[in-house]
Amino acid sequence: MLEYIQVNKAKLECQHIRIPGQEARPTLVFLHEGLGCVALWKDFPLKLCNALKLNGFIYSRQGYGASDQIILPRKIDFMHREAFDTVSSVLDVANINSAILIGHSDGGSIALIHAGGIQDDRVKAISTIAAHVFTEELTVKSSKAAKNAFENENLRTRLAKYHGDNVDCAFRGWNDIWLSPDFLNWNIEEFLPKIKIPTLAIQGSNDQYGTINQITAIEKGLQCTKQIKIIQDAQHSPHLNNQRTTLKILEEFFIEKLNI
Repeated sequence: MLEYIQVNKAKLECQHIRIPGQEARPTLVFLHEGLGCVALWKDFPLKLCNALKLNGFIYSRQGYGASDQIILPRKIDFMHREAFDTVSSVLDVANINSAILIGHSDGGSIALIHAGGIQDDRVKAISTIAAHVFTEELTVKSSKAAKNAFENENLRTRLAKYHGDNVDCAFRGWNDIWLSPDFLNWNIEEFLPKIKIPTLAIQGSNDQYGTINQITAIEKGLQCTKQIKIIQDAQHSPHLNNQRTTLKILEEFFIEKLNI
């Protein structure tokens, strides 16, 4: 059931997944992709929470889903701002004292920035799925294709089912910044060596928004306990399209590294 929280003067839609008797254990906190929201995670959070027997918390960032709109255009450091200003505030408001961040795409990048830049003691581990640490030609090419699909095909209609009145805000806020010439030099590799908590990075071998150079850079930059997994033949959303494999990887990692 959807609920709402107030974070930094913005109303954000959210959803709790409650597993009976697990209140004292870490909560899985899901950070969505650049076109995502609570609903677009589909059944993945519930399945992961059930597999690990952990509570879950999902929220839509401002400008997405049924959350408050945001003033566009976004700035180049929008993921930094989310990581520095919002994630810890969400944990405060949601009363989450122990968390594992699960971030997809932009959400994965936000998780990396937060873990390396904030080092919030409440965050015990992170997992990224198809995270970006720098801008690539492939990312720009696929973002251009998405723009064409939004303006000339049915992508806007499909996204409107999930974002409602926020559909233009959600798409333009993501697409315009990734296609901005100023974003070509965006890079967050500096945060990787500063991460001190167990980190699992997952990417599909056929990710249409990033080459294997992304996860290779993550592996090289991380100095913490880490695991790198490339899912063969998977694209940008292996948690949806290669779900069984992704769930198994996540379950095994957190059971081994955190003794869950």
